[in-house]
Amino acid sequence: MKIELVSSVVVVSFYWIWLCNNILVVSGLCLDNQKSLLLEFKNNVTFVDTVDRNSSRLNSWKASNDCCKWMGVTCDEDGHVIGLDLSGELISELAANYFFSEIPSGFNKLEKLTHLNLSEASFMGQIPIEISQLIRLVTLDISSLSFLNGKRPKLENPNLQKLVQNLTNIRQLYLDGVSISVAGHEWCSALSSMLDLQEIRMSKCNLSGPLDSSLARLENLSVIVLDMNYLSSPVPETFAHLKNLTILRLSECGLTGTFPQKIFSIETLSVIDISLNQNLNGFFPNFPLSRSLQTLKVRNTSFSGAFPHSIGIMRHLSELDLSDCRFNGTLPGSLSNLTELSYMDLSFNNFTGPMTSFGMAKNLTHLDLSHNHLSGIISSSHFEGLQNLVNIDLSYNSFTGSIPSSLFPLPLLQQIQLSNNQFSQLDEFINVSSSILDTLDLRSNNLSGPFPTSIFYLSSLSILQLSSNKFTGSVQLNKFFELKNLTALDLSYNSLSLNENFDPSFSSKIRILKLASCNLKTFPGFLRNLSTLATLDLSNNQIQGMVPNWIWKLDNLNISHNLLTGFEGPLQNFTSNFVFLDLHHNKLEGPIPVFPNYAVYLDFSSNKFSSFIPHDIGNYLSSTFFLSLSNNTLNGSIPDSLCKASLLQMLDLSINNFSGTIPSCLMMMSDTLVVLNLKNNNLTGQIPDTIPISCGLWTLNLHRNQLDGPIPKSLAHCSKLEVLDLGSNQIIGGFPCFLKEISILRILILRNNGFQGSLRCSEANETWEMLQILDVAFNNFSGKLPERYFTTWKRNIMHNKHEVEAKFIERLDISSGLYYQGSVTVISKGLQMELVKILTIFTSIDFSSNHFEGPIPEVLMDFKELYILNLSNNALSGEIPSSIGNLRQLESLDLSQNALSGGIPMQIASLSFLSYLNLSFNHLVGKIPTGTQLQSFSASSFEGNDGLYGPPLTENPHGKRPGVLLQRECERLVCTIDWNFISVELGLIFGHGIVFGPLLIWKRWRIWYWQVVHKILCWIFPQMYLEYVTHRGQVFTTLRWWH
Repeated sequence: MKIELVSSVVVVSFYWIWLCNNILVVSGLCLDNQKSLLLEFKNNVTFVDTVDRNSSRLNSWKASNDCCKWMGVTCDEDGHVIGLDLSGELISELAANYFFSEIPSGFNKLEKLTHLNLSEASFMGQIPIEISQLIRLVTLDISSLSFLNGKRPKLENPNLQKLVQNLTNIRQLYLDGVSISVAGHEWCSALSSMLDLQEIRMSKCNLSGPLDSSLARLENLSVIVLDMNYLSSPVPETFAHLKNLTILRLSECGLTGTFPQKIFSIETLSVIDISLNQNLNGFFPNFPLSRSLQTLKVRNTSFSGAFPHSIGIMRHLSELDLSDCRFNGTLPGSLSNLTELSYMDLSFNNFTGPMTSFGMAKNLTHLDLSHNHLSGIISSSHFEGLQNLVNIDLSYNSFTGSIPSSLFPLPLLQQIQLSNNQFSQLDEFINVSSSILDTLDLRSNNLSGPFPTSIFYLSSLSILQLSSNKFTGSVQLNKFFELKNLTALDLSYNSLSLNENFDPSFSSKIRILKLASCNLKTFPGFLRNLSTLATLDLSNNQIQGMVPNWIWKLDNLNISHNLLTGFEGPLQNFTSNFVFLDLHHNKLEGPIPVFPNYAVYLDFSSNKFSSFIPHDIGNYLSSTFFLSLSNNTLNGSIPDSLCKASLLQMLDLSINNFSGTIPSCLMMMSDTLVVLNLKNNNLTGQIPDTIPISCGLWTLNLHRNQLDGPIPKSLAHCSKLEVLDLGSNQIIGGFPCFLKEISILRILILRNNGFQGSLRCSEANETWEMLQILDVAFNNFSGKLPERYFTTWKRNIMHNKHEVEAKFIERLDISSGLYYQGSVTVISKGLQMELVKILTIFTSIDFSSNHFEGPIPEVLMDFKELYILNLSNNALSGEIPSSIGNLRQLESLDLSQNALSGGIPMQIASLSFLSYLNLSFNHLVGKIPTGTQLQSFSASSFEGNDGLYGPPLTENPHGKRPGVLLQRECERLVCTIDWNFISVELGLIFGHGIVFGPLLIWKRWRIWYWQVVHKILCWIFPQMYLEYVTHRGQVFTTLRWWH
């Protein structure tokens, strides 16, 4: 008993001794010189003591008090200051005005200092050299977020090497946000001499690479944070030797190469963040990852491969972000073992198969599996027990079946995003009276049946998106507005019947309302009472009549694809704040509506607007990215003020009656313009040769105007050009070999112009590897088809596996959200066809109606993805290559009106997609292959070949089909004349036959004569234009009147 009592006394005595010693460390009597140094520091800076910061450390520094008791000051037992913490202080000359102070000098006099923390204290400028003399420093923290305001501390003189050369005891070095700006070998060398260093935090320091393997010599390193620098190098393999490493953060550093797999196995590692390094490759090892990992982030890298099943042993993992990578395969079932998981994002990958259950992850708050290829049915058991789930995003997958009703009662769930799947049913759900669900997005599924009324019990709902489904039946619109928090509602593209039954005094917070394709006949009357409404979409309905005046109060309006005819009142009296205005595909008449001052998107196309473009239009387009006035009856010239629209990216003035020249400043805008479409107008003159070197054009369409002169050489600056259509003009010159520098060109249309010469480009080294539509028909090109250049069009020679899934040639600007899909005119199956949606796998070659000669190039038969091939109306000779059977996608083949000889190769019969064939008027001989689909074509496809026989022609080589007169080989353009059109001239021609007869015998003069006649008529009557049509194997030139 006595022993126990004595022991207790001894323990208590030692405790008091220990306590006193520790109190002395913190509160020992401050030495006078230490206090004066600190007061001098305080007097050299201005600190802010705001109402919400009355605990400012500097405010507690009073000369009458013991400095060891000042906030942020730590002393040793002798009264020396050994720790100084001013983190987060608003230290500045005028902090409220963002004028920042430099760090005062004099720190070297605090020679006992071991811990110095000046982080986030609004310092700027050069870090003083005196800090390098604090040789006892263990922790140095000068990190700053001041770079957000463009002000930051910096290490220039002294540089990093001089700052740390004497700080051999440093264990924690925090320099986040300090401008250092040195190359990798310099800062790595400076750090590698600090052998006791345990933590490096140097994010956003303007560091350059490469990462040096010498850092691996710092065996005590446990924390490496180098985010947001410019390292541009691989991660050294030697980093795997850092056995004490717990945190490795290298996000947004421009890392390259392959990430070392062994790093994942460092046993102490708890955090890996290498996200936002797009050129960093890697994959997860088959061997187990570190069991201690808590955070694993490789977002937006080029990591690929399958998900390792060993991930299930990472029981401490709480944050997993593998989004926007290239992972594939199925989700391992072992994911269900991650009981500590709170955040998981696997979006934007190529995962397939069913969704794994996460029922064991009781702490899961965020689950994002969107933009993958997951499929199958999701049962309600997948979400049982996820009481902490806040956000779930499964959009853009292929899930089927019913939407699990167990989702809706989860108590903390705020967002459900299941759009763009194949869910077919949404059952009624219960027990949602206490739901705090804010967002429900079920767009673009196959949900059918009556509208689920239990949605109306989700009282906290703010965003409801149900568009593009198959809901049926009648719905009372007023029920939606009883959801008092509702701000966005989208019911578009269903089969719902919407009924109005509103109380005149109803109120709503609705800001976004989309009722596209809802069978509306009039503007719903309740809309005029929605004072908060900013965005309205009533497109694709049958709304007739006038556009009401109240609609101009909105910010975003889409009433396209209706039957509207005019505006209720004079628009000049209304002030509009439209950002987005889409009126296209209506019957609106009169002059163009006024242009809103701040509009980003304006589409007035496909109406009946007349008059001209206001000469000062550019004054209203300072914010405009997209402007379309196409397919109206506008006239006059294109005003120069359009060039003031400095942000304009997409301009479409096509299919109008504009005249005059193209403003030269408009072509100078091509550094910002992405799409310029002026087709089907009456523009004259040359294409301005003012295209800048910074040209960013993606589409240039000048089809069917009256432009002349050569193609401007500066067009070669448009390195991003994919679509170029100059067809049906009067442009002259040779084949534009200088455009070979545009390597990504997909569509080149030069048809019906005055081009001449050969297609050979002797000095061009570049090739059009992406070219898919080439149309040079109805020109004066001559010579042999250049086989060498067909060889270089590699994209079409072999089946491109990357484009097996058909995509359209289109333009989507992510930053602005603007979308544009161009169109071109091609001749297919003898008919003119407007391609509005151009597939990237659609390929077409049209060299018809020129003067090409020689054999058909054998290499042309290797274009296995070719859909249309038209070589008609030339002087080609030799046999049809037997390798034509390689063109297995071919749908239209026209070799008529040439001098081809030999027989029809049997391989043509194997072209199962061939639906148009014309071999007429050649010198083909022999029997047409029988027992094939060739007999399904009409006799006109083979006529004009004296040596051909067999069905559908005569049964023997000497027989004649009744009623069919064999014609001589057709001359090039004589057969193209529409005799009905020129019959009035026959008398004149006959009367002057003696004079003109000898000239008409010569083919070249005949061609020249009729071209002159046509050009004169088109010059006298601007509304006239030439159209080329093919009928019964012959190409006709027909004059049309443009309406």
